Amino acid sequence: MIWCRTCLMPDTRPRVIFEDGQCNACDYHFNIKPKIDYGPRKLEFTRLVERKRRHPAYDCIVPFSGGKDSAAVAWRLRDMGLRPLLVTYGQLLWTDVGRRNFNRVIDSGFDCVYWRVDQRISRLLARRFTIERGHPKQHYDAGVNACTIRTAVDMGIPLVVFAEHGETEYGGRIADEEARRRRNLAEVLEHQVGDDPRNWATDGLTERDLFPYLYPDLKDIERVGVEAVYFSWYFGWDIYENAKLMREKLGFEQAQNWREMCAPDGVRLFERNLILGMALRERQAVDEINWWGKSDGSFEGYDSIDDKIDDLDYYLMHVKFGFGRAARQASRLIQYGHLMRAEGLELVRAYDGEFPETYLSDVLAYLGMTRDELTAVIDKHRNPEIWTSDGEGTRWQLRNPPA
Repeated sequence: MIWCRTCLMPDTRPRVIFEDGQCNACDYHFNIKPKIDYGPRKLEFTRLVERKRRHPAYDCIVPFSGGKDSAAVAWRLRDMGLRPLLVTYGQLLWTDVGRRNFNRVIDSGFDCVYWRVDQRISRLLARRFTIERGHPKQHYDAGVNACTIRTAVDMGIPLVVFAEHGETEYGGRIADEEARRRRNLAEVLEHQVGDDPRNWATDGLTERDLFPYLYPDLKDIERVGVEAVYFSWYFGWDIYENAKLMREKLGFEQAQNWREMCAPDGVRLFERNLILGMALRERQAVDEINWWGKSDGSFEGYDSIDDKIDDLDYYLMHVKFGFGRAARQASRLIQYGHLMRAEGLELVRAYDGEFPETYLSDVLAYLGMTRDELTAVIDKHRNPEIWTSDGEGTRWQLRNPPA
């Protein structure tokens, strides 16, 4: 593993590109993004809305997970005088905090179309993809994309505004320059979904069962003139600022986990984190974040807190690729200028790879697994090229930890 010299992202992240020891996300944030003039882009967006405004009630669709980023997009669009329709593909296992935040947004004055898909099928797919790919939310990624576009086609709303282009913001391979602005279906299928969901029609599932995960026919998309774009292209992007906005405007809550009830180790973790938090507050950087609300495997509690399965998903990412939730978040905060690398490194050392205990019993029930069965699946996905063990496979360490 090679760790980016600017942030804390390793070269094991899928599709990331390194040059001279730096990932291409850092190259974008420190060399390209500062030179962007968003004035012309905002004007371009205004003209796009006028050109696509056909529905009698709604100016556009916003895919809405219930989290801070999609909520911030909807809020900012409404502040511009637009009326977006929110489209939600429901989380697999909502957290209580996630539900409350979701309701805060809807209750603040938005209409929402909510896709609650067949949970028997969802559980089957979550179990299958946990075992086969170490990614229990593979079908969720497909559903978020397909249900949104299908709603746009069915309701005749030709403009869809997704949040950010991940390949640009976080490092990856971009289909072409236009894909930074407009959503490229081939890129989405390859990078987010992984394959054509029609391939999932096995184990008794048919294509009819998989309807929520399948894109509408291209001819129908073209008939309606559906165009999906990225908010981040036109207005810039900062996940931390999104979290602040939703906390200030709607009182968004943060995650809480088992650490808050653990002692003495939990106390020691909190003491260490409080010291780090005080150092950061002196820089007036991330002082607004509630340092006592955290997700498993991370030092923050504002990102991906809506679904109980997210904790396992990020843990499996750490097992497969050697970096977890803390490294992911620290890298983004470094890139957006809210955290120094040395501070992020300490946070990664403290939290990355923490086992997802908080919702484990609910997740095991959803997947139909015992803890021992899940442990066997985890071991199956652990990459021996980046991990070394004590010989018994009980204590694992990265061969090249971040430094």
